[in-house]
Amino acid sequence: FRSLDIRELSESRAREPAARIAEEAGAIQALIPADAALVVLDETGRSMPSAAFAAQLGQWRDQAVSDTVFVIGGADGLSPELRRKAKLCLSFGAATWPHQMVRVMLLEQLYRAATILAGHPYHRA
Repeated sequence: FRSLDIRELSESRAREPAARIAEEAGAIQALIPADAALVVLDETGRSMPSAAFAAQLGQWRDQAVSDTVFVIGGADGLSPELRRKAKLCLSFGAATWPHQMVRVMLLEQLYRAATILAGHPYHRA
C-alpha cells in the first residue's frame, strides 16, 4: 500500500432524501478514478473476517488495481447506482455506526490487512 487519502464531502442541503442521496452520489463518483476498485460500507453489506478482507485487498494488489476507494455513505445512505458499481459491499455488523466510528474501524482493518499480507504477527487468529 502506497498512500491513503481521506476526502470528506459536505452533506447535501437538498430537502428530500432521494435528492440528497443523488447529489452525494454525483459528488462521490466525481472523485473515483475510472480503474479503481470501489468498496462501499453499508449495514446491509457483507461481513468479512479480517483475513478474508486482507486476501481481497491482496488479490486486487496482485491484479495491479491502482486504487481502492472506500465510501462511507451519508446519513440517508448510498445510491443504488454506487452499490451496483462496487466490487465489494462491506458491513461492520448490522448495527448503525456513526461515520467517524466507521472511519476508525476501517482504518484499523486496513492496518490489520497490511500486517496480515506482510506476515506480521499483529493479527492473531
